[in-house]
Amino acid sequence: MITSTGAFLIPSAVGHDPVVGGFGIAAGVFVGFLLHAAQHQLAHLHLPVDATTLELTAHSLAAGLVIGAVYATMPALGPALGLAIVSHKAPAGYAAARRLCRAGRPVSVLLVPAAAVAAAAVPVGFASPPGSDVAHALVFGIATGVFLHVALDFLPRCEIGGEVSEAAGLTEGETGEDEFDAQHHLLDRLRLHAVASALVGGLVVFVAWWGLHA
Repeated sequence: MITSTGAFLIPSAVGHDPVVGGFGIAAGVFVGFLLHAAQHQLAHLHLPVDATTLELTAHSLAAGLVIGAVYATMPALGPALGLAIVSHKAPAGYAAARRLCRAGRPVSVLLVPAAAVAAAAVPVGFASPPGSDVAHALVFGIATGVFLHVALDFLPRCEIGGEVSEAAGLTEGETGEDEFDAQHHLLDRLRLHAVASALVGGLVVFVAWWGLHA
């Protein structure tokens, strides 16, 4: 996702107007942060809908708006935009499906957020984009910033107390010394796995881009 953002989206955002595009990217990162915070607030509402499905749907609607805005502004991106979408949604869908399977819950609930992406992207994609370079830079910059925020949010937190540490079961002070050492070694292996996975993902996007331009 980060590779796709750097290769396909950021150059287009700053190509129309470097300063406005840069401010747009910064604004988009903040908007992504704001939407992320608002998304978590949905879990505290007492609604007759599964909280996880609701959060994923809200995220997918936001992603759909970004995808539609990018396509409406730069339809010539075509395959490059498709590659960016796949690099975004594939790991997200895999992670969500695996968590649901581990919890013994049906994966079919992901159909709702999956449909929400298209429901938001298609109408926005058919909209008439603004004509000036400044407007293009601003719209594309905001969309790029939101996408970049989501990409960075997917990077695993490998420090003590982060999500990888929790996955390793590392709870200092609550376990014996031998068990703590074993958990710490597992954390080290998971860190290496996280770095390797991110590297492979970036290389896959690069190879796909190379194939598109060969």
